[in-house]
Amino acid sequence: MKILVVDDERIVLESCKRVLGERFDVSLAESSDRALELIGGEAFSLILVDIKMPYKDGMTLMRQVKKTWPEIPVIIMSGYVTHETIEEVARTDAATFLAKPFTPDELLEALEKVLKKEKGHGKKESAGDRR
Repeated sequence: MKILVVDDERIVLESCKRVLGERFDVSLAESSDRALELIGGEAFSLILVDIKMPYKDGMTLMRQVKKTWPEIPVIIMSGYVTHETIEEVARTDAATFLAKPFTPDELLEALEKVLKKEKGHGKKESAGDRR
């Protein structure tokens, strides 16, 4: 199962890879543009995206992903946990919201919950199945 982590902070990318790498095939992207390149060439089961990134933020990336690959669940993460941020994410197609900093257990729990929910909806097609 392939997971894409998108964040402009290298330490967040490496931490996520360290936690998730034992269970999942993890790819990393430091920008929304790089993430779109990777998504276009590989089948991902889930994408974990930071909201605050330079140039193209995580919300913009999520909207692009959902328009082109609606079956891929997207978890939004942010260190800027405000009422407005949570409301903005709630109005989107994000699978869930993960507040930074998070523990390894919180990260794994969020992913497992989203993946279990997706399986429960009978979504068997992955991004690669459409090619």
